[in-house]
Amino acid sequence: MSETPPSGGAPEGGAVPPPRAVLVLDRVRRGLDRVLGIVCIVLFVALVAIVSWQVFTRQVLQNSAPWTQEAALYTFVVLALIGAALVFSERGHIAVEILVDKFSRPAQRLVAVLVQLIIVFFALFVFVLGGSRIAENAWGQAVSTLPITVGQVYLALPVAGVLITVYSLIHLARILTGAEDPTPALDDTTEAV
Repeated sequence: MSETPPSGGAPEGGAVPPPRAVLVLDRVRRGLDRVLGIVCIVLFVALVAIVSWQVFTRQVLQNSAPWTQEAALYTFVVLALIGAALVFSERGHIAVEILVDKFSRPAQRLVAVLVQLIIVFFALFVFVLGGSRIAENAWGQAVSTLPITVGQVYLALPVAGVLITVYSLIHLARILTGAEDPTPALDDTTEAV
């Protein structure tokens, strides 16, 4: 991604700065990243606290708290779904690009656009539509040890689907405007397998 210098001039190398809409989408993405990062941290801390309490009550008090197993399970599920959506922000999921790397730049761009469209389709139909139906069907099913229903837990599916869709649409806009590489290069924090 090429950055516009603070002076407002053209970025280094003479590249054209991204359109204003892309800059707005970048701000939305960064804000969403911060919120989801905080949500994931809170969920992770809650998960550690729940599991620690479970171990303490089982090993020290010799009487395991009955709610901890389901609470840990559902917290982990929600954390995994929200965390997976957050990883879409950086296109950080596993990708096999050995073949695509051999394509011409326009072909790489076409493949990247198709991949983002497939992700949007999958997220909308499987996560949002399917997840909404599952949540609706399980809405009245009580969790025996917690004051929630299974349907409320399943709401994490459509929420994750909407988040994945938003991130994919942002990537799509950035790819189409040339503000993002069709095949992101590995950085210092990413390892090739």
